[in-house]
Amino acid sequence: MTYIALLRGINVSGHKKIPMAELRELLSNIRLHNVRTYIQSGNVVFQSKITDNSKLENVINQAILSHFGFDVPVFVKTHSELQSILDACPFSEEKMESSYFILLNSEPENNDIVEIQKISSDKEEFVIASNCIFIFYAIGAGKAKLGTNWFEKKLKVSMTARNYRTMMKLIDMSAN
Repeated sequence: MTYIALLRGINVSGHKKIPMAELRELLSNIRLHNVRTYIQSGNVVFQSKITDNSKLENVINQAILSHFGFDVPVFVKTHSELQSILDACPFSEEKMESSYFILLNSEPENNDIVEIQKISSDKEEFVIASNCIFIFYAIGAGKAKLGTNWFEKKLKVSMTARNYRTMMKLIDMSAN
């Protein structure tokens, strides 16, 4: 089965450096197959006989911790899971192409969602689903106030974000 692993917070501002060639070799050594990476931000497409996303997340996390010496949150999705998230995007095609997809490792509490949904901004439009926060930054993600760290703190759920282009590329890479 083909999977996509999304690593959170690597190769950002010189912290948690993981060279992609070394990551590919590491993951191949733990019996993941056809390991391919996309850009330097921790996107990995691979095949495995293991059919449990949580188990794969743990195996990859432990391999990185053992080899590189630091903990990295790992999110594992199937091609169909990633495609379903993209298909569920509530924004118009134009906005979607400039959107970010903040993937959640678990469903947030309804009370926390209700509180956050009271916040409004004409520059940052978001919709919270059970497995993703769809967010459109009218002024760009670099100037945003409502980023992944902010949502993570408010919803008390681990998450990682990818832009539309990265989502499309990962869906394409995992299609076979």
